[in-house]
Amino acid sequence: MEIGFQPLEAFPDLQRRYESNELFSVFRNRVPNAKRKDYPALVERLGLTITDADPFEILAVSGGARQTDNLEVFPWIEKQPDGSFRCRFFLHGWRYVSAPAQRAIERLRGGEELRVALELNNPATGLAIQLQEQDTYLMLGWAPRYLIPDLAHSMLTSPSMLEAHVAQVNLPPAPYNQRLLIEFTGSLPASVEPMTSTEYQPLVA
Repeated sequence: MEIGFQPLEAFPDLQRRYESNELFSVFRNRVPNAKRKDYPALVERLGLTITDADPFEILAVSGGARQTDNLEVFPWIEKQPDGSFRCRFFLHGWRYVSAPAQRAIERLRGGEELRVALELNNPATGLAIQLQEQDTYLMLGWAPRYLIPDLAHSMLTSPSMLEAHVAQVNLPPAPYNQRLLIEFTGSLPASVEPMTSTEYQPLVA
């Protein structure tokens, strides 16, 4: 509340723990109905198949974005016993990059490697993670804000292990925020667990 966050209508009490054996409606309504004629195309756009596209997988990739609010769902990063991790997301902010970068995005194909760069003075977030075209260094967009702490840590501790590539390109009529699906792989030291900083902790213990 101190930073302007308003409780969701479905969860009005910030000091209460809400639990359910199934998805709450506020999240279930963000999953496309499997009976829709365009459902196979929607699932394919997320890099999923009909067989593995359960509601959680769909929300993990799509973020559950809607026009009516700013709520975003994101998956927990799972670190493997060897320290490696993998995550997928849609490229952020690509509509605001330079005209040459926009043309570079139009050239991209699935499987192409991208450069990863640390941005220290982003006007919106301060620290940010840029994605750049491999050959030209053109800045194409950004990783989501929720990944910044862990991706930055991986860049600083295991830079040779961090890789990014275009997992999938979705052409129009796909919505602009689902144009480029990016896959990151990297490594974190044994002493670091992803998503354990203060902003990821529940309000109620």
